[in-house]
Amino acid sequence: MVTLHADEAAARSDANVDFDAIIIGAGVAGLYQLYRLRELGLRVQVFETGSSLGGTWYWNRYPGARFDSESWTYGYSFSKELLEEWNWDEHFSAQPHTEQYLNYVADKFDLRRNIQFNSRVISAHWHEAERHWDVELESGEHHTARFLVTAVGVLSAAVMPNIPGMESFTGISCHTHRWPKEDINVVGKRVGIIGTGATAVQTIQTIAKSVGHLTIFQRTPNWCFPLNNSKISSEEMADIKARYPEILARCLETPSCYVHGPDPRKAVEVTADEREAFWEKLYRTPGFGQWQGNFSDVLIDREANKLASEFAARKIRERVKDPAVAEKLIPKNHGFGTRRIPLETGYYEVYNQSNVELVDINETPIERITEKGIQTSDLEREFDVIIYATGFDSITGAFERIDIRGVNGVKLKEEWKNGPETYLGVFASGFPNMLMAMGPHGGLSNYTRTAEYGVEWITDVIKFAVERDLTRIDATPSAVAEWTNHVDELGQGLLMNEVGSWMTGVNRNVEGKQAPRIMRYSGGHPAYRAHCDAVAAEGYTNLAMS
Repeated sequence: MVTLHADEAAARSDANVDFDAIIIGAGVAGLYQLYRLRELGLRVQVFETGSSLGGTWYWNRYPGARFDSESWTYGYSFSKELLEEWNWDEHFSAQPHTEQYLNYVADKFDLRRNIQFNSRVISAHWHEAERHWDVELESGEHHTARFLVTAVGVLSAAVMPNIPGMESFTGISCHTHRWPKEDINVVGKRVGIIGTGATAVQTIQTIAKSVGHLTIFQRTPNWCFPLNNSKISSEEMADIKARYPEILARCLETPSCYVHGPDPRKAVEVTADEREAFWEKLYRTPGFGQWQGNFSDVLIDREANKLASEFAARKIRERVKDPAVAEKLIPKNHGFGTRRIPLETGYYEVYNQSNVELVDINETPIERITEKGIQTSDLEREFDVIIYATGFDSITGAFERIDIRGVNGVKLKEEWKNGPETYLGVFASGFPNMLMAMGPHGGLSNYTRTAEYGVEWITDVIKFAVERDLTRIDATPSAVAEWTNHVDELGQGLLMNEVGSWMTGVNRNVEGKQAPRIMRYSGGHPAYRAHCDAVAAEGYTNLAMS
């Protein structure tokens, strides 16, 4: 990437706006976007809601929070020096170490000077005559910029459940995404947790060791597989550093940018013994090998998926002693891998503890939160602490919490009421100069691997415009319609797009988001990059620039 000369960049900066670009969010994508745009010599400002940087790894400090992709595939790859300097301590890094890493990156590249913390963006309005965005903060501050880059994350809009009486509880309560920095002491306490998704699984398996009593309220069980985490020795870290070119090249080859790619064989075509041996091997494989490295037909063929689900169910029955409890923990409404699989360490064994109770709220629904605890249809249980692990308004939710208005005051939320419509997951027609880093319909996979590409593509578009003194970039309606239809067609036939999950934008606590939608590009990241690279090579002809 060619950097503009300082005098050239200064000449092209617009004195009529406060900044050349405003970035919303200082997480993994936002930090790298800041680095790249600043490299162009542009005046860039990041507004971050939190009191520090890190996005997901700032907010999600609940007990047990950690990577489910290999640490050494998650870090940034743009700096060889950074790769050589940083040592990961575990194959799947815990939240504190990851937050430390992102702070290290920010300090190394002096990124903080362009980040304003404790600054929640509440609106962003396009001004057509001036060709700029007016961004308003919760404090009442207004700032203008030629370009607006959203780096708001796919899982950042936490959702509380719709349960009467939540404000009446006199104990301690919080959502996992808003776990306080000062921590919550659960040692010896009576704890209730609502939810059994990925964050709940990590929290449950961690706090079960120290609580007095733990009650788990479950609506929908998930297929959980072993994380198989371990420490990284200094010798192993040295080997990883030596193999970074190979590791990063491997991530670019696989559909989701993990080191794991699908096995070319089909589950329905190998023998029962071969299937069982392969699945037993995957069960002992660290990370997403069980999900991303499975037989090639498991996520598209119903019979293959049924066989994989039966294997996973057997594993649950082997690990949970009470057969009735085991059956409650086996999903009945979705097949193996059709939701992102929570990875666990001793999760199922928690249910063998005498101080742990599983409550199926399909059988005994939660009626209300009381002063003392949670009232279900059969009884009231008293707690010292209630944890809401109730998920997120995923992918589009963070956009909808900002009043984003484009040409003629059209609201993005209204435009997307029937599902997102984008071009390459980067542009929304009628919202000029707004570029989405890791937006819907984009290559949402192993996060940093895919975010780096998205940020670099966005940077190249902005560079293209700045070099040519172009002040307005928008996707044509036909380009948006073509891309959205393409994404929809690719998603047909994938079992995961038939299932309600965060990957299909479903959260039962959010009005209008009970049915699955195709929210992500399903053709694999290599194909996504090929599409985007071709657009750039052709001079961005599907973009209206002036």
